[in-house]
Amino acid sequence: MLRQIDPNDHEKLREYLDSRSEDISTEVILKVTEILHAVKKEKDAAIRRYTKQFDGIDLEDYRVREEEINEAAAQADPKFVESMRQAKANIEYFHNAQKQHGYLLEKAKGIYLGQRVLPLDSVGIYVPGGRAQYPSSVLMNAIPARIAGVKRIVMITPPSKMGTLHPNIAAAAKLAGVTEIYKVGGAQGIAALAYGTETIAKVDKIVGPGNIFVAAAKKLVYGKVDIDMIAGPSEILVIADADANPAYVAADLLSQAEHDPMASAILVTTSSKLLENVNKELVKQTAVLPKREIVEQSLKNYGTAICCASLSACVEIANAIAPEHLELMVKQPMQLLHEVRHAGSVFLGYYTCESVGDYYGGTNHVLPTSGTARFSSALGVDSFIKKSSYLQYSEEAIQAYGDNIICMAQQEDLDAHANAVKVRLKK
Repeated sequence: MLRQIDPNDHEKLREYLDSRSEDISTEVILKVTEILHAVKKEKDAAIRRYTKQFDGIDLEDYRVREEEINEAAAQADPKFVESMRQAKANIEYFHNAQKQHGYLLEKAKGIYLGQRVLPLDSVGIYVPGGRAQYPSSVLMNAIPARIAGVKRIVMITPPSKMGTLHPNIAAAAKLAGVTEIYKVGGAQGIAALAYGTETIAKVDKIVGPGNIFVAAAKKLVYGKVDIDMIAGPSEILVIADADANPAYVAADLLSQAEHDPMASAILVTTSSKLLENVNKELVKQTAVLPKREIVEQSLKNYGTAICCASLSACVEIANAIAPEHLELMVKQPMQLLHEVRHAGSVFLGYYTCESVGDYYGGTNHVLPTSGTARFSSALGVDSFIKKSSYLQYSEEAIQAYGDNIICMAQQEDLDAHANAVKVRLKK
């Protein structure tokens, strides 16, 4: 059941949702700092020690050879691999449109200005291990990097108890074009990517989800390398009109609730009748879900419904919350889309459930959480590029504008800056 709140209380709801993202404890920070320092100093020796300590396996060589990748990938379900192949094509289709190009501008007196768009040299992708395996995230992280032009894409993932690579992860890596894979996880894996070891060369950026120790490690190495984000609990907000199917609405809310007890599922609607029917469907559908306990806890803690007088009022609440996933389950979603200002990804109409975007549609599922959609974007090709400007002044141009530059430099008491122009001016 969703607890109903007053539309005017949506700011309190935002504060409540923000409270889910707890600060990383001092204890975790200290432990992760210790691991980072050990890997930075001892390199491979520290990696092996921590892999044995945390994963319970002693690996002399943690690089995954090509034949091991092929052998593991061959064990994946062929139907699943074919579904991933089609998803890959969709992801490529969408992300190819994101590619940027540099430009060159010309002004009078021989002045040229321009910008180059350059790919990062190397990227590290963290893929969770253990019971959780997310091959879709391999596609979502690696494909945009490859389209951006990144030459070296490294994947790290914790080893199984048998020291093997999960078949689905291996198959996804092959499809996405990842050839450099290491069986190492946790904070020690992040340290290896950031600082390098005898086996793993350091990278320029680290992306991908992980547990609290991985999140802390990414936070601590930021600046040495770039990172994608520190993700918070997942969230969905569904805007539904009176014609929406309550079974669809309930199913989509539950698709987020099953992630985590801290995941939030929010319905904003113009119909009290729809809300009543959605609550009935939630009870019905939850009863048969394998992750029923997680779902019930999530809905109890963060399941919320708000009834508004108009769809525009619904969108205003969505903009205030800035959800990770926003579904516009209304009759004319494109007309409502232009009012949306803050959302990680938007799903339009009665049939576009969030699951389509998570796996198959082509848009990226690595999205800003915890209201950060107000100022940040989904992972994409832009995440794996850098921009470098360039400028050329001719002798005629420096003679024409040199006095202006000198004046500005002297106002900031930077005489050497001014002199660098003076020595080029004609007597």
